[in-house]
Amino acid sequence: MPVDLVPPLPRHLQLEITSACNLRCTMCLVRYRPPVNKLAGAMPLEMFARLVDEVPTLNRLTLQGLGEPLLSPYLMDMIRAAVARGITVGFNSNATLLNARRARSLVESQVDWLHVSLDGADAATYEAIREGAHFSGVVENLAGLVAIKRALGSSVPWIRVVFVAMRQNQEQLPDLVRLLSRIGVDELHVQNLSHSFSDTDPAGSYGEIRSFAADQALWTGLDDAVVAAAREAAASSGLRLRLPHAGSASAGGGCSWPWDAAYITSAGVVQPCCMVMGDDRVSLGSLKFSSFPEIWGGAAYQDFRRQLAGAEPPEVCRGCSLYQRAF
Repeated sequence: MPVDLVPPLPRHLQLEITSACNLRCTMCLVRYRPPVNKLAGAMPLEMFARLVDEVPTLNRLTLQGLGEPLLSPYLMDMIRAAVARGITVGFNSNATLLNARRARSLVESQVDWLHVSLDGADAATYEAIREGAHFSGVVENLAGLVAIKRALGSSVPWIRVVFVAMRQNQEQLPDLVRLLSRIGVDELHVQNLSHSFSDTDPAGSYGEIRSFAADQALWTGLDDAVVAAAREAAASSGLRLRLPHAGSASAGGGCSWPWDAAYITSAGVVQPCCMVMGDDRVSLGSLKFSSFPEIWGGAAYQDFRRQLAGAEPPEVCRGCSLYQRAF
């Protein structure tokens, strides 16, 4: 069966609406790069509006990338524009800036989902990972969001906590399930690190995050006792729990991102997915020079799809946990 090298325009876009962040998390590329000013790092509202106009097939928008979306001065404008067009929209946040005023505004905006990063069940573990954050404040903000949603009688946003499982924090998972059950969030999504960076030079600019991934990744799965305890706690509380897949050398790889969706950095660089990290690792085009439909059907995208569908994927895909079915 021939590979469709120029599929229909995607229904889903993930936009890095800001590359600025207020934290320096151990597993994130932001930690290993110079800080970005929140104004300079923001995707311009004009670029966002042009994108939405250029992709009439769009029915889902994810407003997140390497930065913290609450730092974007245009976040609420973007949410309102998406809601007005009937586009499902949401984003991920570290929730350090999610005070009561912002929480109420988000619930009132009818944003469809909000994912909150919480990688530990106590301050020592969490704050060692999310440098610059305070565990008690994030838990308070999360509980406040749940309370405001209930007070306003709103069915949205769907509140999911995202836990990046690593060697240093996996034992916290059962306690986190119990904590979130008490708060009343909708779901706990546990995932692996996104990339091994094994395609990069060990001594190059990605050396530090490559070394971190080698030390902390759980590619072959979480500890069995941790998984069993987390599942038991979730079952007894009714919390929805999603655990990551355990990778296998025999499982093979695969990905449909370049046919279904696209990731676009705050600077307008179009990339095949959100798992790549680093706009210098692969670029399929720039919105500064071309329209999105031109890039989507362009030679670079076609070559990437052709290679990904073959026996030897692009180098940037080989260390990706989603491609390896271990995410």
